[in-house]
Amino acid sequence: MGIVSDSRKAVTLIRKAVASRSAVRDVRRALAARPPHPPGRFRVAVYFADGAVNMYQMRQWYKPLADLAARWPVVVLSRSAIGARALLADDALPVAFVPTVRDLEAYLSTQDIRVVLYVNQNTRNFQMFRYGRRWHVFINHGESDKMYMTTNQFKAYDYAFVAGDAARERLSRVLWDYDIERRTIEIGRPQADHYSGALPYTPDDRTVVLYAPTWEGDRPSAHYGSILTHGEALVDALVATGRHRVVYRPHPRSGVVDSAYGAANRRIIAVLAAANSADPAAQHVFDDGPELGWQLSAADVAVVDISAMVYDRLAADKPLMITRPVDPAALIDTHGYLSACEWLTAAGAPGIVGEIDRVLSDPDAVSRLATWVRHYFGDTSPGAATARFQDAVGTLMADWETWHARAAADEPEEPDTDEAELDDADA
Repeated sequence: MGIVSDSRKAVTLIRKAVASRSAVRDVRRALAARPPHPPGRFRVAVYFADGAVNMYQMRQWYKPLADLAARWPVVVLSRSAIGARALLADDALPVAFVPTVRDLEAYLSTQDIRVVLYVNQNTRNFQMFRYGRRWHVFINHGESDKMYMTTNQFKAYDYAFVAGDAARERLSRVLWDYDIERRTIEIGRPQADHYSGALPYTPDDRTVVLYAPTWEGDRPSAHYGSILTHGEALVDALVATGRHRVVYRPHPRSGVVDSAYGAANRRIIAVLAAANSADPAAQHVFDDGPELGWQLSAADVAVVDISAMVYDRLAADKPLMITRPVDPAALIDTHGYLSACEWLTAAGAPGIVGEIDRVLSDPDAVSRLATWVRHYFGDTSPGAATARFQDAVGTLMADWETWHARAAADEPEEPDTDEAELDDADA
């Protein structure tokens, strides 16, 4: 068995290497067809070391970053060829492909990067931290009460942009000796100012239900996914009424770890397709597109797992329900919204229709929702979060000027280059 296992690992590695080399060629061809970046053009960089599977973390920031770029030009520093290829295909922001430390260093020498933004905790972020005389800022890829939101890795950054009071309270409970007041800056949820997009259905009198489950998780404490435990029952119940429209948006990693979870995902997709064939007016939607916006604003009710989707929807200030994990080992932070949310248990999933009617009409549920929206995001009026995001970057830009003036007499920054061992093989 050991020989078979080793052979499979070897085949997997070879396939990855071939895919990476192919992506490198694609990226270099795409960049060669575009004008080079003018020296000194960019003041803000977004550091992204991931591949295509985590592009959702970048895509949700495209529109806020495009707004920011009107004031301070923004470039994405992409370390992975597969990720760079996806970024270039999206064509939302300028991209610099810097697979090795030497590439990164050479590019930085041509630009005036003062603020570096990070959307995740990739271990290769550490390679960028070595560059001082610029602010390193964690902006994350969502707001939630998952354990990811209180990792001690927050301390690695100069600052963290957080959504609101709830985030600060969460961090203060977990992190030791972390200066919450100085190192976190509240910006709300700028993405909510861009919840838009063309509807893939014709609005009518049907109640639109967004079901947006997360993936199955790679360890018991993160077993938040509901497709296998709740999803089929609730989708079957909604499809059967003739008065509901389901918008199904599963996490792109669904089924990566658990094949049974992936099979349930495919069955739900098939159920929606069959329902549309039987009744074209139903217009149920399987949504796997890159854009996230219209789903959150258009749905009358959302059913989501414990994930950033809870808080993306909360920022829209509209009714939602949270699936309660079946695995008792799944960690649930009951200090925040999850202490007073509208839970949907696996046993209650077949009765989803009655639960939806309740959250739409219950005054207490509506009042609780409004209270928690303010706690997590503060002012959610249109444009308020965007203004706070840009003001936060503006403050750091002004602080950069102050520190730069203090260091004007120092020697130019000369980071050592003995880091070839950190370069990855897809260069």
